[in-house]
Amino acid sequence: MFNLLRRYFSQDIAIDLGTASTLIYIKGQGIVLNEPSVVTIEAHSKKILAVGEEAKKMVGRTPGNLTSIRPMREGVIADFDMAERMLRYFIQKVHQRGTLVRPRIIIGVPSQITQVEQRAVKESAELAGAREVFLIEEPVAAAIGAGLPITEPSGNMIVDIGGGTTDIAVISLGGIVYSESVRIAGDQIDGAIMNHLKREYSLLIGDQMAERIKIGIGSAYPLSEKKQMAVKGRDVVSGIPRTIFVDDTEIREALQDCITTIVSAIRLALEHTPPELAGDIIDHGIVLTGGGSLLQGLDDRIREETALPIVTVDDPLSSVVLGVGKTLEELSLLQKVSTHSSLNP
Repeated sequence: MFNLLRRYFSQDIAIDLGTASTLIYIKGQGIVLNEPSVVTIEAHSKKILAVGEEAKKMVGRTPGNLTSIRPMREGVIADFDMAERMLRYFIQKVHQRGTLVRPRIIIGVPSQITQVEQRAVKESAELAGAREVFLIEEPVAAAIGAGLPITEPSGNMIVDIGGGTTDIAVISLGGIVYSESVRIAGDQIDGAIMNHLKREYSLLIGDQMAERIKIGIGSAYPLSEKKQMAVKGRDVVSGIPRTIFVDDTEIREALQDCITTIVSAIRLALEHTPPELAGDIIDHGIVLTGGGSLLQGLDDRIREETALPIVTVDDPLSSVVLGVGKTLEELSLLQKVSTHSSLNP
């Protein structure tokens, strides 16, 4: 009877705790939150002034007494205290205050996360109010969210390009047969653009401008039409703001190292795939997901390099949290794919 009441009055929560954004899914409701993983604090008191969307608006614009922090770096917690406070804020924002029991929380994590990093994620969620925490490897969650038949005896390859990491996995029978992870993804692509403009034009730009360039004219493969964009920044030498114009060709060249690293990791994963599963991948193709998969021409570049079909999911930004959320609805699936083996009723 108690277990029945506990399930009734508790809201189980699925979280994609990403480097760029945090998404939350509540059982029976779907995705209820999608906000940047950013916290703005008062420098001396450490008092939190803004979290999520409001905090992101302040990045690069804060006075000296305020600091904008991204608690997640390269897919893992870089600032434990800020991660716990950010997670607590998001959970309180979506969790019904009338519920009597703390929620069970399931979190997607990079496939090659260390034991220490796993413990940091779990402890952060527990301090934020979880009664029990489960971790699911993000490629598996993304595959579930993309609707792939991962519990069947056939091979599926998924490439999840997030903000801090690119996770590549070959999945069969509910588990990862082989995985490869590189810490090159959306953030590093932004950094490559910033470094290029500083080196070639002596122009300093911020994270948000770099992201706009990436979305507007960034590409991994020649575009059908040439694109150009005005870029505003600060001159390194004079310190005076100025505007320059850049085109898709030079930005594509600036991104070559990042794209080559991702493609090389995919090729390495293919080389280590068992022959039986390799045949399945030829039939099913490579599935791209994560925000980084939206880079223009990336699918064409990978198709050219691997000679395999490439499938981009309908909602790549939400695949991980949708997959984690599905395990809330199907606890038998959670038992199969979670890195935490015990499951209380």
